[in-house]
Amino acid sequence: MARMPGNVPTPPAIGRGDPLPEYAERVLEVAELIPAGRVMTYGDIAEWLEEGGPRQVGRVMALYGGAVPWWRVVRADGVPLPGQEREALAHYHAEGTPLREPTAASRHQGHTPRIDIRRARWDGKDG
Repeated sequence: MARMPGNVPTPPAIGRGDPLPEYAERVLEVAELIPAGRVMTYGDIAEWLEEGGPRQVGRVMALYGGAVPWWRVVRADGVPLPGQEREALAHYHAEGTPLREPTAASRHQGHTPRIDIRRARWDGKDG
């Protein structure tokens, strides 16, 4: 995936029935392509689109991502979306998304498992 320079303006709030901004539509289309059990980072999607960056993709997902498999668009460190950890983990377990094994210390502290980005990342080519 080649990265192209350029900034994408933050999408405005959209009322009911209003069309999505073109960039938001493109981000959501990519999110829908990600196969079950696989993930792309916010930066991966920006690179795929050759426009914007992780923050712009994250903003689109925050505003409009509820109708697509949002749990497949993740932070680069593999931490599930804050506040949505339980729901995301349920999807990851159901889809067989590779997770990193928790350490003994993190199990005792109740840390949420992370996605194994190296194994779960989708490059847009295979299914």
